[in-house]
Amino acid sequence: MEIDLKLCKVAIVHDWLTDFGGAEKVLIAILELFPQADLFTVVDHMDDSKKGIIKDHKITTSFIQNLPFSKAKYRNYLPLMPIAIEQFDLIDYELVLSSSYAVAKGVITGPEQLHISYCHSPIRYAWDMQFQYLEESKLTKGLKSKLARYFLHKIRIWDYRTAHGVDHFIANSNFIGKRIKKVYGRESTTIYPNVSVNAFKLKEQKDDFYLTASRMVPYKKFPLIVEAFNQMPDRKLVVIGDGPDLDKIKAIANENVTVLGYQEFDVLKDYMQRAKAFVFAAKEDFGIIPLEAQACGTPVIAFGKGGCLETVKDNITGVFFNEQTSSSIIKAIFEFELKTFDPIEIRANAISFSEERFKEELYDFIEDKMEIHKND
Repeated sequence: MEIDLKLCKVAIVHDWLTDFGGAEKVLIAILELFPQADLFTVVDHMDDSKKGIIKDHKITTSFIQNLPFSKAKYRNYLPLMPIAIEQFDLIDYELVLSSSYAVAKGVITGPEQLHISYCHSPIRYAWDMQFQYLEESKLTKGLKSKLARYFLHKIRIWDYRTAHGVDHFIANSNFIGKRIKKVYGRESTTIYPNVSVNAFKLKEQKDDFYLTASRMVPYKKFPLIVEAFNQMPDRKLVVIGDGPDLDKIKAIANENVTVLGYQEFDVLKDYMQRAKAFVFAAKEDFGIIPLEAQACGTPVIAFGKGGCLETVKDNITGVFFNEQTSSSIIKAIFEFELKTFDPIEIRANAISFSEERFKEELYDFIEDKMEIHKND
């Protein structure tokens, strides 16, 4: 029995719509594949100017949307999100696609429905990153800490249970595939996220500065990169991004470190195309921005753990450092400067992660699983 997915009634479930990041880029690509789909999300507080085609779809939100301070403090309602996500009535949809890094995969579906979850990660702060989350949130001691640990315990139980309501998992990297196996005991298929490589142009001649850019949150380890360059005053670093660590980074930066804060895409792209190398210190599940740098022909100096091991080719498109320390970053930069990199070969690696490739692989996977499901 052949299946025409364009005729299927499709529900897409996304955790929340607040900022526009990598998960939202994946969401847009999925919506382009399924223009007939309806969208379900816990809260929708994203400006229409950022949504693109997202705003063209029917969007259903949960009761958390109307709770006090949900726009600024929606994460505080995490203990209520399992209940909220289970209230979406999806009974009329043949195909349910969840784009999940928190609770979206916990929607309730029946045996005649096919539920495929594109998993960016199991809930990080409930599983292996719990202790880092508690420390960063200053919840290591006291009554609030005990309450937070209790709620995270309850969410782990719920998260594990609801994993068995998913028919097929797609992981955004082999690294996340291992986490899915560890946490849920489920197998997954890796389909790398879409990267807008065509939005970046190859530039073979590079200027004499290094670049780092992303959202400035603690796990991105921006201070380590700045501290490394503080110890190398003859090397220039440009820092682009905004977030909670911005003021801290400005306070510690020496004269050879230029902190630009948030910049429009065209400015970021210009610096990324001209940089000698892009420095990235986070342990990412996948990591889109190092691939955007490679799309410019710019090599990457990256922490050698997580998704970067799958997107950066050692000594071909970049080099790795083994520890999240300033001394390890310095050592990697010295090693990088002794090597020669081919910008054309670097961009070719990025092209293999294109939007077209993502859409084709995802559509083929869903079509195959839907045919098996219908014929079962």
